[in-house]
Amino acid sequence: MPETPADEIRPHDTDRTAAAAGPAEPAAPPATDVTALADGDTVRRLDPRSLRALAHPLRMRLMSDLQEFGPATASKLADRLGESSGATSYHLRQLAAHGFVEDDPERGTGRERWWKAVHRGTRFDDVDQFLHHPDPGVRGALNTFMHELAVSHAEQLSTWLGTLHEWQEPWRSVGDMSNFSLRLTPELATELGRRMHDLIESYRHRVPEPPAGQHPRSPAADGTASVRIHFHAFPRRID
Repeated sequence: MPETPADEIRPHDTDRTAAAAGPAEPAAPPATDVTALADGDTVRRLDPRSLRALAHPLRMRLMSDLQEFGPATASKLADRLGESSGATSYHLRQLAAHGFVEDDPERGTGRERWWKAVHRGTRFDDVDQFLHHPDPGVRGALNTFMHELAVSHAEQLSTWLGTLHEWQEPWRSVGDMSNFSLRLTPELATELGRRMHDLIESYRHRVPEPPAGQHPRSPAADGTASVRIHFHAFPRRID
């Protein structure tokens, strides 16, 4: 499946207050489950246990925010996401216990705890290991994860359409909503997905990213903007 980072995945409950005790030691994923990228970032491959930990609407939103905008406190994340700080603090601790987020020692103080994403994104390569897993909790986690991701993509697109009039040219003409139907083999579909990912990655550092936590407004004064790209490819049943 594709990577889902901050801005990608390769094919996150009720408000709860944080426990008074500190979080358990993070469960670091095996080295074989972490892929190092050319720019020094990493992508984590999900297994059934880590998928269950991440497959939660708020946890996925927290991860996406930290990956895209950099380190933040539970209070800052609560303000951005429209949640209570108790809820964000609790779920950040759960993410930390599974190795998804960690303290940012450069920003943390005695009064405020800053969190940062450990990896740029997550991925899984074999959907069957979740789809046919003997544990119904794992199968349910896969369903939650994929549907929350689809909902997130739809919300982002709707936001763009609803604010299109606020953008100046040439940005108003940049948006693209295209669809194509191709007859392919599974091998060709996989090849197409990999080539699309490679093409997108080739643009990642054409415009340098600002330091983590110092993202400018979008659009920025230098004419750049944060551009969101979604890639969906799937077979359709036609009777």
